[in-house]
Amino acid sequence: MAAQATNVVGSQVWVEDPDVAWIDGQVIKVHGDTVTIKCSNEKTVTIKGSHVHAKDPEESPCGVDDMTKLAYLHEPGVLQNLKSRYDMNEIYTYTGNILIAVNPFRRLPHLYDTQMMEQYKGADFGELSPHPFAVADLAYRLMLNEGVSQSILVSGESGAGKTESTKMIMRYLAYMGGKAASEGRTVEKQVLQSNPVLEAFGNAKTVRNNNSSRFGKFVEIQFDQNGRISGAAVRTYLLERSRVCQISDPERNYHCFYMLCSAPPEELKRYKLGDPRIFHYLNQSNCYKLEGLDESKEYLETRKAMDIIGISSEEQEAIFRVVAAILHLGNVEFAEGDDGDSSKPKDEKSLFHLKTAAELFMCDEKALEDSLCKRIIVTRDENIVKTLDPEAAKGSRDALAKTVYSRLFDWLVDKINCSIGQDPNSKCLIGVLDIYGFESFKTNSFEQFCINLTNEKLQQHFNQHVFKMEQEEYTKEEINWSYIEFIDNQDILDLIEKKPGGIIALLDEACMLPRSTHETFAQKLYQTFKNNKRFTKPKLSRSDFTICHYAGDVTYQTELFLDKNKDYVVAEHQALLSASTCSFVSGLFPLFSEDSTKSSKFSSIGSRFKQQLQSLLETLSATEPHYIRCVKPNNLLKPAIFENQNVLQQLRCGGVMEAIRISCAGYPTRRIFYEFIDRFGILVPDVLSGSSDEIAAVRRLLEKVDLQGYQIGKTKVFLRAGQMAELDARRNEVLERSANMIQRKVRSFLAQKSFIALRRSAVQLQTVCRGELATRIYQGLRREAASLKIQTCYRMHAARKAYYELSASAVTIQSALRGMVACKELHFRQQTKAAIIIQSCCRQFLVRLNYSRTKKAAITTQCAWRGKVARKELRKLKMAARETGALQAAKNKLEKQVEELTWRLQLEKRMRADLEEAKSQENAKLQAALQEVQQQYKEIQEILVKEREAAKKAAEIAPVIKEVPVIDTELMNKLRDENDKLKTMVSSLEQKIVDTEKKYEETNKISEERLKKAIDAESKIVDLNMAMLRLQEKLSNMESEEKVQRRALLSLPVKSMSEHLSIPIIPKNLENGYYDVEEPKEPQSAPPAIKDYGNGDKLRKSCVDRQLENVDALIDCVGKNLGYCAGKPVAAFTIYKCLLHWKSFEAEKTSVFDRLIQLIGSAIENEEDNDNLAYWLSNTSSLLFLLQRSLKAVGAPGSVSRKKPPQPTSLFGRMAQGLRSASFVNMHVEATDVVRQVEAKYPALLFKQQLTAYVEKIYGIIRDNIKKELSSLISLCIQAPRTMKASMLRMSGRFSGQSQSNHWHKIIESLDTLLKKLQDNHVPPVFAQKVFTQIFSYINVQLFNSLLLRRECCSFSNGEYVKAGLAELELWCAKATTEYAAVSWDELKHIRQAVGFLVIFQKFRISYDEIVNDLCPILSVQQLYRICTQYWDDKYNTQSVSTDVLSNMRVLMTEDSNNAESSSFLLDDNSSIPFSVDDITNSIQEDYSDAKPAEELLENPAFQFLQD
Repeated sequence: MAAQATNVVGSQVWVEDPDVAWIDGQVIKVHGDTVTIKCSNEKTVTIKGSHVHAKDPEESPCGVDDMTKLAYLHEPGVLQNLKSRYDMNEIYTYTGNILIAVNPFRRLPHLYDTQMMEQYKGADFGELSPHPFAVADLAYRLMLNEGVSQSILVSGESGAGKTESTKMIMRYLAYMGGKAASEGRTVEKQVLQSNPVLEAFGNAKTVRNNNSSRFGKFVEIQFDQNGRISGAAVRTYLLERSRVCQISDPERNYHCFYMLCSAPPEELKRYKLGDPRIFHYLNQSNCYKLEGLDESKEYLETRKAMDIIGISSEEQEAIFRVVAAILHLGNVEFAEGDDGDSSKPKDEKSLFHLKTAAELFMCDEKALEDSLCKRIIVTRDENIVKTLDPEAAKGSRDALAKTVYSRLFDWLVDKINCSIGQDPNSKCLIGVLDIYGFESFKTNSFEQFCINLTNEKLQQHFNQHVFKMEQEEYTKEEINWSYIEFIDNQDILDLIEKKPGGIIALLDEACMLPRSTHETFAQKLYQTFKNNKRFTKPKLSRSDFTICHYAGDVTYQTELFLDKNKDYVVAEHQALLSASTCSFVSGLFPLFSEDSTKSSKFSSIGSRFKQQLQSLLETLSATEPHYIRCVKPNNLLKPAIFENQNVLQQLRCGGVMEAIRISCAGYPTRRIFYEFIDRFGILVPDVLSGSSDEIAAVRRLLEKVDLQGYQIGKTKVFLRAGQMAELDARRNEVLERSANMIQRKVRSFLAQKSFIALRRSAVQLQTVCRGELATRIYQGLRREAASLKIQTCYRMHAARKAYYELSASAVTIQSALRGMVACKELHFRQQTKAAIIIQSCCRQFLVRLNYSRTKKAAITTQCAWRGKVARKELRKLKMAARETGALQAAKNKLEKQVEELTWRLQLEKRMRADLEEAKSQENAKLQAALQEVQQQYKEIQEILVKEREAAKKAAEIAPVIKEVPVIDTELMNKLRDENDKLKTMVSSLEQKIVDTEKKYEETNKISEERLKKAIDAESKIVDLNMAMLRLQEKLSNMESEEKVQRRALLSLPVKSMSEHLSIPIIPKNLENGYYDVEEPKEPQSAPPAIKDYGNGDKLRKSCVDRQLENVDALIDCVGKNLGYCAGKPVAAFTIYKCLLHWKSFEAEKTSVFDRLIQLIGSAIENEEDNDNLAYWLSNTSSLLFLLQRSLKAVGAPGSVSRKKPPQPTSLFGRMAQGLRSASFVNMHVEATDVVRQVEAKYPALLFKQQLTAYVEKIYGIIRDNIKKELSSLISLCIQAPRTMKASMLRMSGRFSGQSQSNHWHKIIESLDTLLKKLQDNHVPPVFAQKVFTQIFSYINVQLFNSLLLRRECCSFSNGEYVKAGLAELELWCAKATTEYAAVSWDELKHIRQAVGFLVIFQKFRISYDEIVNDLCPILSVQQLYRICTQYWDDKYNTQSVSTDVLSNMRVLMTEDSNNAESSSFLLDDNSSIPFSVDDITNSIQEDYSDAKPAEELLENPAFQFLQD
């Protein structure tokens, strides 16, 4: 164990307590070797200093997730750490690579869901919170990477949760191992479903557990080379057979008996079963039901599990028939028979159960009775039948029941293994061992002896593994470990299993001797091991013995050792059941050859178990082990109760304390360099100045404190037991001196402050006194000055008064004289003014009289002149009216001419169509004739070729054959004539072919000329229409002028012509810029208009080829990066304009859309180039926007109302017509919109859907790329970089700040790069908003989940670090503006509130309502509880929230514990597409009137329409 504490007054220590095992306290007195301690329960204890252990004063109230991080690794430290974590619902804790699991006795579904498995998948061991998934993942990764088999050993006492932990491990391995199918059922599913079957037949309720495994189980899961589960096998050990016949209150028998008694009524009737209280094997205890367990439902679930693992319905029927037979067999009671030592069934009830058992076993009833009541002894001469007394018959009955049940259980295990199947090619496996823990009861029998032997063997294996781990740790850190002592328990194993002379060997020897009893066996043990220190004899017992195990002393009672060790089958039982008519029962008891020569075959359970155990250890030795130690916190099986004594005993039994002893034998205290410097740097602060090397700083520090025996590794410092306490004592001394110095300084400061205040008061009093004296002197001076001033003012007043009287008299005299002179002047001026007025009135009268006379004469003259001018104008208007009638007549004449020309044009079109049809028929005939002539020509040529070849052959043969003179000259002449005729015929045919081709060319020329004439006629019609429009305008203008002139003549006042001519003349227009001019209607007698000018094959082929060339040119052009024009993508606008002009949207069948889709798909093949992806996202989204605005399905509202002639259905027909009528359309369009609606056919609508899919795909690729880029940075941003305090290492603040925020800066740079790419490519802001919103949501999820799963992240300094990084993200959002960032900042609400809570001071003063309503309203109770319990202040050492707040949270979590969804505290990342096509259309408000198409296509004559 760890060394004792350095006992000084004031130090905190642990001391033993009979009630709570260990209790903390403070040393208040030290006297020699004894210390006086005041405990936390206010008791005072005096104890030896060697029995005291140091307590870490800076330990976290929430504990540590790995107990190797404890400052003091000893029993009280480990116990307190587990208790602290259990109080916070943290049930898992590491001790190195050993996982300790404390049973919570409540459901915690959020810890075991698929999301949690995904978090631990591939995570480094120790990176996340302790969990069985982490152990399973470590084993799985080691198996894959190193190719070494692994094993996971799960141990603990009954009720500690071994079975549940095993299930979790197997679930995770099944999750990681995928699905390797086996006969329609997956291997992992069969492995998982084997658990309920084995639990039904191998688990039972004990005093400590309602579902205790009464057997050991080792599950081998086999994997192939790809890490997929390929096979599995189940090994079982030491089933507790005695439980079938004997149980104690309040335990139960195996679950299968109670399940069968709760089966459906028809099955109960078939097996003649009923209430379990009527069966002897079940009514020995008063416990028949388990709280919260439905036996009938469990029965059906067990049957379902049997179906899954491959047990047929017939086999299931046989299994439960055997179970029912065992129950009936237990109710058979025996009484004395007719003979003295014989026995027979006691009564009718016993006979009924005996008969029922025989029927269920399908054997003879009499034979069953004889096998229970009689024995056959085989001798050399004869077989002797021996009767058994009632007690022996009862033992025979129980032996049969135990044997049958044991064989049944073994058959189930074999069946499961056969059904699952093993992979012979598998080279790696992961074994999961679920085995009983160390047991020590008031009464310990043979089962406890075997169980404890197992634990001794496993403990030796465990000790070797721990010692190996210690060696690996020391080797990894490159320190000296050669002198470390290894603690072994081999002497106990030799005591039990050594051959010869071990306890098991002596037990087997006693079992084979017929007269041996448990007392003789005990005496043999006493004599053999009287000098063994591990073996003792109790004082008051004659047959018990005590073994000193690693977990403590256990006293065993030998009364039933011999009976339970005998594993033989009675020959009568073997013969009876092997002869059963039920193949299943007879298969459980196959015949052996030895049965004919021996009455019974002896087999030792102890020896067989020892062999199984040795095989298990060999398997474990060939694997890399991993350990899970399960602990039961209390014997009440209730949550939130932690019994220290009980847990401590289990830690000792589980080997955890033994592992701690091994660690303490070496270097139990290990600290990372920066933690060691942070804790003990204050001892020697000078050694740290001027050095930033942690190793050098640690070495100099330890040299300065003169510590011996330590080791410095590569990343840690290793201290011997007790050295940590010594350093803490020195640290406490430094802190105490520092505290005294601080107190001195504070007191000095307070005294100085008091003196300064007193001096300030004295100066203030002096100032007041001096001020009062000065005030009095000042008042005397003031009175004297006031009297002098009064005298001066009085004298001045008297002098001023005399002066004023004299001045007033002088002024009065002057005023009277001046007033008289002014009156005279006024009278003179009045007389002068009156004379002037009289003269003015007289002159005015004379002038007005003269003016009125002149005005009257002028008006008379003007009226006469104006009348004359008006008459002249009237004559001119009458002449103009006559000219207007002539223009109207001319207009009517022109209209008739237009109608006549239209009729002639249509007639010409009809004639041309008929001519073309006749021409085509003639061409067809000529072509047929031509083909026939050509065929004849070919045949003739073939005949000539054959004749020439024959002639050549004849010429070759001629030298050999004798010359024969030709006599038949007539035949030769005939042949020559026929040859000449054929030649002339061929020449004539060739001439006809030439003539036909010439005629065909002339016909084509004529048709082309007629086509030109028709086009010219159409242009003339257009010109005439335009001329007619101009005439109508002119006519309307003349009519308006005439109306104005007439209105002017009728009006009396004369007004200017401009007023009458100011009425605006607005021609009436239709939509899309067409004039409202009716097209000339065709007369009914006229022929219909010709719709297609391309009936000729050559013209059609030329149009198709030309259109294919145009499509190729478009594809080649837009495949390049065409850039942008006025912020709009040129490629998208060019594609839209071309498709709109070619009328591709209205085509029933076209390949241009497939070409465009292939182009987009090939362009985004490089999924890592975000710049290229952004370019195509901009183009595809803009094109989708244009299509959404333009396309509408056929029959949808809003179609064009103006009638149009029917259009060709093919794409190329539409393009040809568009090329022919381009000039006509351009003349009619004045202001055509860029985007206009068209009726879309199926190909266009399908293209729109495919384009939508590509927009979503490109968006998802960009989003996933940036997530992948940020994932590695986010994992580094959740935890602040480990830096030593600035006061210890003089590091530059500038470099430190840069290193801390470097990862956040990289995230900002990634976001800036993405934003710049989106902006440069003019991606619509709606995509930027969505992608940044999802990226920030991803950052929120990753940071928040890491915060919850990693306790080292829930610290004050880490909260400040993350908060600073979030502030940089907030600045980035503000810089990016809402146009691009939108509500991205709101997506970080979980991590913002969590980090805000971490950096709050005085958390213990905050109430639960304040946390939920004000600080963290968005967080759930589970999330808040986890943050509060994991919080630790590494900067100011402040406390977390109060215990009342944690209690409230625990109550709410308990209420929601049954809801798996509400219990889950991790966040999910949403990877869906957050927008629709309507969202894109509504968010994009762009005008494409200023957009321009690709300049490369403008140079192509076929794309001249793009310039319009």
